[in-house]
Amino acid sequence: MGAIYVMWLRQLKRYGRSPARIVASLGQPLLFFVALGFGLGRVFQAAGAGNYLNFLAPGIMAMSIIFTSVFSGMDLIWDRQFGFLKETLVAPVSRVAVMFGRVLGGSTTSTLQGLLVLVLSIVLGFRPEHWWGVLAAVGGGLCLAFLFAAFGLLLGTMMRDMQGYPLVMNFVVMPLFFLSGAVFPLDRVSFGMRVLAMIDPLTYGVDGLRALLTGASQFSLITDFAVTVALSLVLLLLAARSFARMQI
Repeated sequence: MGAIYVMWLRQLKRYGRSPARIVASLGQPLLFFVALGFGLGRVFQAAGAGNYLNFLAPGIMAMSIIFTSVFSGMDLIWDRQFGFLKETLVAPVSRVAVMFGRVLGGSTTSTLQGLLVLVLSIVLGFRPEHWWGVLAAVGGGLCLAFLFAAFGLLLGTMMRDMQGYPLVMNFVVMPLFFLSGAVFPLDRVSFGMRVLAMIDPLTYGVDGLRALLTGASQFSLITDFAVTVALSLVLLLLAARSFARMQI
């Protein structure tokens, strides 16, 4: 437990010591809100689909969470390159505990980032259906963050190139985001697109956040939660195995 706490606390300190990184990470969500939320809002409303900003906000919150979560794998490559990871692993603690602490820290910081985006969306005009749903959405965001933090760590154990990591991350994460129904309703797409969305793990995270914040969803909350938790456990096991075998 001590190793888990130390790694979790270290990730939080890294997050807190980077105010410029926190502010900069709000730039992309703000761009999406302005370019899509306000740019396409009237088109969306004219099509009889309601308030687009209310539809978009949960998806942008999910986007912020997954990008921050997956990017935490970059910290692993950084620590590996500069020797901090080696110093950590020579301590008499299990690698699984170190790995779990890193995943927990990454998921906590990305959930905080998602909460900041949610506050930003409320400032811009988004209104949750029920304010208690905001608290529930934080819990849902943490589940989603845990899933992608485990994925980021798994990716980090398989790479040594800090320059290549962002390219691979964008190659994987951007399609997941755009196919998840974060920016368009899934009930109005072709059958093939809907199939792709249903095999996208992010779809269930976005759908769960949208259900909690707006009351609208494609699947049940139980389905969203079950898929997210099941995939989190699978990726956590894969990350633990890869981390245990990783050559320093």
